[in-house]
Amino acid sequence: MTSMNEIILMTLSGKDRPGVTAGITGILANFNVNILDIGQAVIHNTLSLGILIQVPTEAGASNLLRDLLFRAHELDMHVRFEPVDPRDYEQWVSGQGKSRHIITLLGRRISALHIARVAEIAASHGLNIDNINRLSGRVSLETPSNTEKTKACVEFSVRGIPADASALRQAFLQAASDYEVDIAFQHDDIFRRNRRLVVFDMDSTLIEAEVIDELAKEAGVGDQVAEITEAAMRGELDFNESFRKRVALLKGLDVSALDKIAARLKLTEGAETLVSQLKALGFKTAILSGGFNYFAKGLQQRLGFDYVYANELDIIDGKVTGEVTGEIVNGERKAQLLREIAEREGLRLEQTIAVGDGANDLPMLSIAGLGIAFRAKPLVRESAKQAISTLGLDGILYLIGFRDRDGI
Repeated sequence: MTSMNEIILMTLSGKDRPGVTAGITGILANFNVNILDIGQAVIHNTLSLGILIQVPTEAGASNLLRDLLFRAHELDMHVRFEPVDPRDYEQWVSGQGKSRHIITLLGRRISALHIARVAEIAASHGLNIDNINRLSGRVSLETPSNTEKTKACVEFSVRGIPADASALRQAFLQAASDYEVDIAFQHDDIFRRNRRLVVFDMDSTLIEAEVIDELAKEAGVGDQVAEITEAAMRGELDFNESFRKRVALLKGLDVSALDKIAARLKLTEGAETLVSQLKALGFKTAILSGGFNYFAKGLQQRLGFDYVYANELDIIDGKVTGEVTGEIVNGERKAQLLREIAEREGLRLEQTIAVGDGANDLPMLSIAGLGIAFRAKPLVRESAKQAISTLGLDGILYLIGFRDRDGI
């Protein structure tokens, strides 16, 4: 390797310590080397450093490599040099600007099987993995394997355009179902890194319960409301009709029941963490709910949402009348509200995120830059752009590239 003006790939590995990168690049600087590419990773205190260099004609590759070998020996590092054909380099350069995507693998635990399956699917659809990063924090060996609160996330940066995007998505959905993980596939563009508004459904998304079911139980009409809900799910009633029929059954319910229900509502796992982190990062947040303002406003006070749109229960003399006032917040209304809030905030729809679990959330999930079906029914999960079923709401942070160590 004594010829001049060479392109050389240098890889260095060994125990990580301060000064390794400085020592190696310092020698390169002495020889006026041009760095064409560089990448470094540390896994369990082991450093892997790769540098693609172009050695100037006057520098002398032999002298450079000799000095690098001596310095690597002093640092107790293993070093390897590989010449690169300029034609191969130019072909690599020509790939710049080609379509890139992010695959996010989420679960309570991530095993080699999960990584292997994601990599196999990506390769079978013509995608090349450029980088793999762990976004979740390190997990102690003493952490019980069945702990519900554990989180694991690995992000893959891949290059290429899948020949059949629909088939690729189905393959990831099937793998997610088979192995009880979540797999998101997103185009890596400027909008993914510049999202600024997140809107949420409330019932069974921000909170674990369906409030109208809780109200029905208090009114002693739980079974009747459930029958109407099932009819709506079978497509026999549209949302507005089924909603009015269910609310009508609440007539005469004392307003004190609302306080009782509000006191026992549980936030969904990760909701508080997610909203607080989003607010700290400057995101705007909104609740767009087919439920009721009484409960949505309570969440707004508790978590600090910027916008709340939900249905208004009509109450007279401390009793529910069985009517709602104003326009019903159905699926189409949610999508409309998302557009309106985005416009008010000066945002494009590509900069928005929508999160929900039901069929009436699909309109807003479909127009948001990132639509997420959260612990949703199969039809909704299959129809939405992305889905999270294994983790809590704070798993959404991983989909925007947030790392555990970035916590504010």
